[in-house]
Amino acid sequence: MDQSPSSGRGDVSVLSCFLPNVGRDVAVAVVKPLRLGLGNPDSCSLLHTDRQVKWTMEVLCYGLTLPLDGDTVKQCVDVYTDWLTALVSPRDSIPPPISREPNLYVQKILRHLYSLFLPRSDQVSPVYLSLCQQVLCAVQSLARESAVMSRDTWETVLNFLLRVNHTMLAPPTTASEQLSELSMAVLFEVWLLSCSRCFPSRSLWQTGRQMLSSWRHQPAVVEQWSRVSSALTSRLLLLTFSPSFPPFKVPDEDAALIPADMDDERVSHTWFRFLHLLSNPVDISRQGLVGSSPPSVEETIRGDGHLPHIFFRAMRGVSTQVDAFLGVAVVNKEPTEQLLPQTGLTSRTNLRDRLPSIGVTVTKSPFRDRIPTYGLSRPRSGSAPPTPVNTLSLPSAPPSTSSPPPHIRRLKAGNVSKATSKPMTSSSPHTWKSSTCPSPYFPPLYSSPRPSPSPLRCNVDSLLHLFGRWLFDAALVGRDPADQCDVTVMSERWAAGRAEACGTLCRIFTSKKTAEDILSVYLSRFYLVLLQGLQVSEGVCPPVLASILLNSTCLFCCDLRGVNLLLPSFISALEHVLLDRELLRFKCFVSPVDLRRASILTLLSLLPLPLQFPSVQSEVLLDRRLSGDDVPAGSFLSLKPRLISVLMGALQTETDALNTQIIVLAMLNLVQDLALLEAAGQTQQKAASPRGATSPNKRSRGHAVHSDSAGILWVQFVRLLTQRLSAQWRNDSALCLSVLEVLGGLAKVEVSVEENERRRALSLICSYIVFQCSRPPPLHSRDLHSVIVAAFYCLNVWLTQHPTTPDLHQESLSEVLEIVELGISGSKSRQDQEVRSKEEKDLNPASLRVKEAAEATLSCVMQVSGAFPFHGTLADEDALIGCSTSSDSSVKKFRYFVVDGSVILAMLEQPQEPEPEPRPSLTVLIRGPSGSHTWTLQHHLQPREGRTTTTQQTLFPEHGGAAQVDAGIQRGVKHQLLSESMDRVFTVKADLSIPDLHETVSKEVQKQLESVRAAFKRCRQVEAWPQVSEKPVDMTTCRTPSPVTKFQTARVFLSHLGLLTPETLKDSGTSGVLPELVSLDSSLPGFSEDLRRLDRLPSRNCDSAFVFYVRAGQRTAAEILNNVESSSSVSSHFLEFLSSLGWPVEAGGRQVFKANRAEFPAVLADSGGSVFNGEKFVLKYVDALTEITFIVPSSSSHVIGWSKSPGAAEPMTESHLKLQSPFVLNKDSAPKPASSPLDKVKSFRFVSSFVNSDSKIVMVWVERFEDIESFPSSDLLSETKTETVTSLSNTQLIFIHPLKSGLYRICFHGNANSKLSLVIPLVNGSVVSKRSLGFLVRETVINCCHRRRLETDSAPPPRLRRKQMISDIILRYHRRCSEPAFYSALFQDP
Repeated sequence: MDQSPSSGRGDVSVLSCFLPNVGRDVAVAVVKPLRLGLGNPDSCSLLHTDRQVKWTMEVLCYGLTLPLDGDTVKQCVDVYTDWLTALVSPRDSIPPPISREPNLYVQKILRHLYSLFLPRSDQVSPVYLSLCQQVLCAVQSLARESAVMSRDTWETVLNFLLRVNHTMLAPPTTASEQLSELSMAVLFEVWLLSCSRCFPSRSLWQTGRQMLSSWRHQPAVVEQWSRVSSALTSRLLLLTFSPSFPPFKVPDEDAALIPADMDDERVSHTWFRFLHLLSNPVDISRQGLVGSSPPSVEETIRGDGHLPHIFFRAMRGVSTQVDAFLGVAVVNKEPTEQLLPQTGLTSRTNLRDRLPSIGVTVTKSPFRDRIPTYGLSRPRSGSAPPTPVNTLSLPSAPPSTSSPPPHIRRLKAGNVSKATSKPMTSSSPHTWKSSTCPSPYFPPLYSSPRPSPSPLRCNVDSLLHLFGRWLFDAALVGRDPADQCDVTVMSERWAAGRAEACGTLCRIFTSKKTAEDILSVYLSRFYLVLLQGLQVSEGVCPPVLASILLNSTCLFCCDLRGVNLLLPSFISALEHVLLDRELLRFKCFVSPVDLRRASILTLLSLLPLPLQFPSVQSEVLLDRRLSGDDVPAGSFLSLKPRLISVLMGALQTETDALNTQIIVLAMLNLVQDLALLEAAGQTQQKAASPRGATSPNKRSRGHAVHSDSAGILWVQFVRLLTQRLSAQWRNDSALCLSVLEVLGGLAKVEVSVEENERRRALSLICSYIVFQCSRPPPLHSRDLHSVIVAAFYCLNVWLTQHPTTPDLHQESLSEVLEIVELGISGSKSRQDQEVRSKEEKDLNPASLRVKEAAEATLSCVMQVSGAFPFHGTLADEDALIGCSTSSDSSVKKFRYFVVDGSVILAMLEQPQEPEPEPRPSLTVLIRGPSGSHTWTLQHHLQPREGRTTTTQQTLFPEHGGAAQVDAGIQRGVKHQLLSESMDRVFTVKADLSIPDLHETVSKEVQKQLESVRAAFKRCRQVEAWPQVSEKPVDMTTCRTPSPVTKFQTARVFLSHLGLLTPETLKDSGTSGVLPELVSLDSSLPGFSEDLRRLDRLPSRNCDSAFVFYVRAGQRTAAEILNNVESSSSVSSHFLEFLSSLGWPVEAGGRQVFKANRAEFPAVLADSGGSVFNGEKFVLKYVDALTEITFIVPSSSSHVIGWSKSPGAAEPMTESHLKLQSPFVLNKDSAPKPASSPLDKVKSFRFVSSFVNSDSKIVMVWVERFEDIESFPSSDLLSETKTETVTSLSNTQLIFIHPLKSGLYRICFHGNANSKLSLVIPLVNGSVVSKRSLGFLVRETVINCCHRRRLETDSAPPPRLRRKQMISDIILRYHRRCSEPAFYSALFQDP
């Protein structure tokens, strides 16, 4: 264009033919009166004819080339800018010829004004900058406001702006960065206006593209191109996608650049042409393609350090547009100045705001009053990348010749925590030269979490068709020209742009949809980019490595073809990051915490791969220079030791609490998966260990794990967790909760380990409780008490899962009981050398919650440990008597007593089974805070060995009925009270000291003795009568009395227990303190109903969860509920998942301890899970401490029961009770016995422990991962009604997505408002195997519910709820009677 006739010689004034002083004098004389007439509104123009105007314009053209030492140039600019308004609003001061033909004269004026921008010696002066700004703003206002511009005028305006920008921006350096910013902003805005009103010709587009390609070495060009492209993209997305697509928000000033009246078709054409207006941005980094300057000058440009940053800004612009098409665009609000340290570059600012500061006096002109307010008013929000939270400015490390930089230090095996303090040598010739910051050109990486891609996003291939060439070229930029292979050493000068391109590519490929296919050519190029960017042995580029890891957290969860071949390279990269405690090479451009978190999440997705594909070979795809020694070939199973070492090493080098929680949950997932694999006998022959002989410069893999069996890993993990729990982590509440949950999960893993390992873990948990309870009172808080309660719960898990530990070792039992004593009373009886009796101690527990937790542990030791599962059923009075319906008659057959005000004894004196002969038996139904228990007792008079199976023998033998022959014969037997030897003892005087009996009796006693003698005399006469009369007497043999058929065993039982003494029945006289033994009056109305409510209160934590199945593309609740009606509508893997959650239980049944999964297929039949909707069956999992009910809502359950209003006036049916806690049923709301709807359900046990809680847990199986964003949560929540309204913020959603690899991807949407919100072992981004899916889901549900109970006061523990209910029953039905009446009632029938 600069060679066209309109670009140079045609605009030379005729005055240039004269001497300079002649032309100057003429210009001064002509311009001055013209300028004076501009400020007077009443004055008319001095020029009236075309010849006058043309001659004057020749003078003005020459005046624009004069030096700036006078006012002539400024006056010429004022005249021309005033005449330009002829196309906007003609005035009298404008010559009439110009007003008649404004387009023709404006075109000529613009060609003359170009002379002002020609290079001159004083072009850096403030006056010159002000004049150029005035002209540019005048042209900008002309394009905005004129409605009569012809196509030729539009072409001339665009040509003028192109020439002006080419003059200023084509040279290696620019006179003013502010002026170049403004000139590019005006050019692009006018170009957009032209696209709306008079679309530029194809030749003009080509010219603009060629000229912009020669300006790419200027920062303003790339910055403004990125700005306009983003604005056009935002407008295009509104036209291309539906309104539900996430909007791409750009600053208002940028959005205003796109004319509102531009039609849809022109928007798409303009966007595509503007996108390619800069050609390939990667050419900025290529020799000879940056600009039109000679190579020697170009080398100078490259040396000043601007090009790498310009390259980065170009790739950041491309990345922003890619994010917009993915629906994950992030609005950045950080000022640009924060992102340009040490580069000498500044952000766009308002030039007018800067002019007064440099001492420029701008004379007011008529046009300046009309200068639009638009300019470069402020730094554009969104024009710069964000600053990470922990970005540090560290001083450079002093040079050292004896040790390499800290970022290449190798970690010694077994001592990861101290490895970073000892540098080791490295033979790598391609390392970064700085230990703190790799390059002064690299801005901070965006490391904050990004939103999930929109389900309506573009396909991967579509985005790569648009941006793939630029991104792939940028990711591979800086190759050594001498090296012809693809494996090259990248130049660190372009690391910022490379990192941005690599991160963008990772985001594109990880946004792959479930059923989407990607071209193989794109996959291969992407894998090549990753293999080069993940190099750690040589040519490592920290920015690129960090960018890949930050944007690849879900790379192995997207079912990309062949992605598993990158496993060795990713393991090496993770070793490079996670085993380095300081990360000095990354600190200056990324937050180390965020980088480590991304690496840990990537590690989560890699851990299941060796066990899932043990025999897959990891081939070396490229030559050894790419893979290095860190990527050896071998099977995936051989990589398992490296992954375990990285996991353990990462735990020792990690300092962030959240990252540590993710690591410890990964430990539980790994051990459980490995234990289940070994238990199933699926362990294959392990490949040869690649950790044999290592080179001196090879990184050690942290702890050397000599054996990677489940048992060995279990021991190592438990040791590591318990040690750190009592040391480094004990002050972090959230971390301690997660570690305690992991320890509880590890206790449930079935592995074979030595008993002393379990005893050691139990002891360390007790020590941790002692430390937390011993903290000073000012440090006690609700969070601390929540941790102590969680520690007691973890202790309960260990006691119930390993009951032999305290049974076989007295020391462990004593330690546990001491901890219980500490929790209940606040101190131990045995402290140092001092021993205090328990009755001497004052009860001062840390809190009531801690006291309740300690009592629960004591109950666990005494009642649960070693006694689960229980056999039989959960019996009540009706079941013991054999009644099929609930009635008060059953209760009347029992005697009810209360012991110690906390235990209700229901005694039945009837035998449970008919017996040939009656025997004393007693059935006792014990209701206490820890649950209900039934005991049957029988009173035997002989030991077990002497009993017969039919009758109970008495103490007296059975004789015949005939009289004996010697009956009635008197025998002469002499009775002696003393031995015969006493008669030979001589009497002494001392014997006379004791008087005879007859000498001491009184008269009254003498009369009684005489009557006794008379009675004896009559007896002797009667006995002697047969002999005197000589008549025979018939005498019968003494017989055994017949057995008693009616027993009062309740009285005997209480008496044997020592509960029928006056002390136990005596009232203490203190208000509210009951005697030790109290009887209850079962005849009072409501007694049986209250007992049933007590029975319905769970004795363990009872929780519920809901399971849904979402087929691909489903978005409505009706479709989702209908899926589970038939097995053909769901996947077989989903049914297997249901079977792993629990076992079928009848909704109204009471046998909840019989874990029989073999019944699952029979119960399931042809349904897809709808049979477990709560009407007939549910899925239940029960252990000693927890009871979980899994419900699969279906369309039939919705129609029958769940659609009914909770307040409907109808009997309470089973469907209403399924989630309503009986604790909230009062006497008025209880169902009437007449309708007896409870007869059908009795005590429906799958109620939630969340009393008055609005929290829910929902598990969703999604066939297509994109459907997560459109899951109708609010609609389906209405299908899981409780007594309170549940909001989305209080709903825990666990999405399970099956992958083609056989693994399962987890997406966890929880309540992020809680400071204890991270619930394990499943987190967002987890990848688990089919073997451990059911176990991990159950553990997550248990932990979610436990966390909610810790945070809320409306969900008291089950023990406390039952204890309160028992107290209410005692106060309401206490029989107040005297002691004689109490004793008398014991001898009467109930």
